[in-house]
Amino acid sequence: MKTTLITFILSIIWTACSAPQRENESTSNESVSFIESPAGENASLPYLVTGEDGNLYFSWVEKKDSNWVELKYSIMKDDSWSEPQLIAKGNDWFVNWADYPMLAVDKDGNMISNFLAKSTSGTYSYDVNIVYKPADGEWSDPIIPHKDGTPTEHGFVTMLPKNDGRFLLSWLDGRNTGGGDHGSEDGHVGGGAMTIRTAALDMQGNLTEEAELDNRVCDCCQTGGAMTASGPVIAYRDRSEEEIRDISFVKLVNQKWSEPQTVNTDNWEIAGCPVNGPRMTSSGSTIAIAWFSAAEGNPKVNIAFSDDDGSFKEPIIVDDTKPLGRVDIILLDEETAVVSWLDNEGTPAIKYKTIKSDGTSTEPMILSETSDSRGSGFPQMTIVDGTTYFAWTSYDKEKGTEVKMAKLF
Repeated sequence: MKTTLITFILSIIWTACSAPQRENESTSNESVSFIESPAGENASLPYLVTGEDGNLYFSWVEKKDSNWVELKYSIMKDDSWSEPQLIAKGNDWFVNWADYPMLAVDKDGNMISNFLAKSTSGTYSYDVNIVYKPADGEWSDPIIPHKDGTPTEHGFVTMLPKNDGRFLLSWLDGRNTGGGDHGSEDGHVGGGAMTIRTAALDMQGNLTEEAELDNRVCDCCQTGGAMTASGPVIAYRDRSEEEIRDISFVKLVNQKWSEPQTVNTDNWEIAGCPVNGPRMTSSGSTIAIAWFSAAEGNPKVNIAFSDDDGSFKEPIIVDDTKPLGRVDIILLDEETAVVSWLDNEGTPAIKYKTIKSDGTSTEPMILSETSDSRGSGFPQMTIVDGTTYFAWTSYDKEKGTEVKMAKLF
């Protein structure tokens, strides 16, 4: 999935228009400690998640010779990473800088992960592949959660533990697009719109509760989601007939998915996908969502809170100088969030700040300098027992990629 020429030009403009460092902005943080990563050489696409069992899990991919790709994971135990374990491997994968594999773990230790694999020789023809591991069991063979069988794009998965032996899945589904390339304005020559769909998967590989959540969405932005006290909520970048691409969400109420609702009316009109999806988290009945928008050419990272499982308050601006987006978010408590993002004011950097639901916030802090290229990917963040963990891809044109990690006390 690629951005259009318009999106590419915008990214060049945002990159080129560098500005001096903001006054009072922190450039270091003594409470951040860099830690060793268990990932090997040529590693990228890190993902961090706190399992429902309370443990910290970390997954990543390593590129090998002959186009082989290995997806691995490790668990934090006694303040150190366990020996890396293989989840899946293959030489027919579609490895996308923005569409990274994930992990989800329920309260009983059941696990699920995903990757993309080619369905035909076409450039944009690939399927979501799901593998699952029952507690104390082995990783399964991959299954494909969508049954359309079309040689089109499928990806950008969200996975949420239902804690009843099943996991909720959602993904972008291109069955109506007709395939083809990304040369047209709508991103798919001669086809219809991208959709977002859902299903539930159990530890025997059975798929149930399949449904379409929205029949017209942005083509290649990450989806997000959270399991709240009253049920799951799925967030994504929507797409109107007028090419307004704001953030929408749906929630499951009385076993029925709601109609799409807009988090905030940003009115970002853009002819191509910005490859910048929302991230969502929850605690009790509180939901917090972070997202990027560049309506009227003004790039912003925003956050919005909901204290009733889905009616979002007015957004709070996290950064409106020169952010590139690629956000992540965690909740410290039901009124306090930490947001991370890529900033391009001066030297590109990964930044983070703490924001309360009343709008008060700390000054932004720099976690690490980085690259604004696709190779730097999407920095990840999670929290376990009051400690915030970060993982990101360090990219160098000559040295390639490696995964770096840090924790915040």
